[in-house]
Amino acid sequence: MKQEIITYLSTLKNDLFKLARYLYNNPEESFKEYKAYNYIISLLKEYNFEIKENYLGINTAFYAQYGNSYPKICYICEYDADPYKGHISGNNLVSTMSIGAALSLSKVISKTGGSIVVLGCPGEYINGCKTTMVKQGTFEDIDVVLMAHPHVITTNTLPSMSVLPVKIKFDLDNNTPINCCSSLDSCMLTHNFIDLVNKNLPKGYKIQNIFTNGVCNSYSLYSKCESNYLITTPKIENSYKILEIIKSFISLISNIFELKCNISIYQLPYEEMILNENLCRIFSHNLKECGIINISSSNETLPGLSIGSVSHILPCINPFVSITENASIGYPSQAFGKETLKDFAINNTMKTIQALSLTGLDLIQNENLLKEIKQEFNHKKKQEK
Repeated sequence: MKQEIITYLSTLKNDLFKLARYLYNNPEESFKEYKAYNYIISLLKEYNFEIKENYLGINTAFYAQYGNSYPKICYICEYDADPYKGHISGNNLVSTMSIGAALSLSKVISKTGGSIVVLGCPGEYINGCKTTMVKQGTFEDIDVVLMAHPHVITTNTLPSMSVLPVKIKFDLDNNTPINCCSSLDSCMLTHNFIDLVNKNLPKGYKIQNIFTNGVCNSYSLYSKCESNYLITTPKIENSYKILEIIKSFISLISNIFELKCNISIYQLPYEEMILNENLCRIFSHNLKECGIINISSSNETLPGLSIGSVSHILPCINPFVSITENASIGYPSQAFGKETLKDFAINNTMKTIQALSLTGLDLIQNENLLKEIKQEFNHKKKQEK
């Protein structure tokens, strides 16, 4: 079976790198990836995948499936780009890796049973839609999610923090005296308080101000002001505890200065990534067998990944795989984007595709292996409670 997948994958190389080049040459901003969306679903249809287009009412999202039994192995495509700089983080290769793995594994599904799911997840640069898919139950019928991300290093794991996006808005009450504290004053008081909280948080915790804006009335008094913050912590419940502290302070100053205040979570939060060591081990073994030997444990914890929320529903991996010969190239950057089309990137992407596909095959063929992975997942979920 494995040799059949490897042989078939070699015949797909031209199609896969037409895809990588097409995405690179046609970068599209988040949730407007119409060219990428149409190209990818046309390719999947050509290989007999059944497609649910405009999935969950999201214009550039899709759900594709090949096969009708279990287990279900899911591969995820991301295809948006920086609106000004293009594919600086290599999402053109994220999609290429996932599509390649799905197509090559589909070659043996009629013999092994199981199913392959490919999810098209637009908008990764601005919160993405994986968290929406989690809320809508997309992953409840899937067994594992396998994906990899191009980078300048190769890691066997990729941990990430939780991220809670919070908006704080102040409005002057109609009866507030003109010489009273403005909404901007209250906003700045809040910012100073949050800065003080920040300085006393444990290592790895952070509250980041990413946006502040005010509106003046005819008396040059700021009648409205709002700020957006990202609360980043190792576990999402800690972020909510910090939010309660902020709410208490804001309630106090809004009462003192007779201001209306609204605190909201303006985007779906990212939960922290739950690592599945068994799944990481199997993929790393296959990656080495495919020729990528130098795999390190990640010393970096990313500030937030949308797949983190998915990892609370089912076992997932999303490791880095190096596609550059020069590890000093900046990531993300336009220089890194150019690397995605070079021969070294093409060769390592094909090796990664093979490893993703063979990992899917291992999980379909070996019931005990999949059982161990799910037992680890369930054990870690129980530890959280």
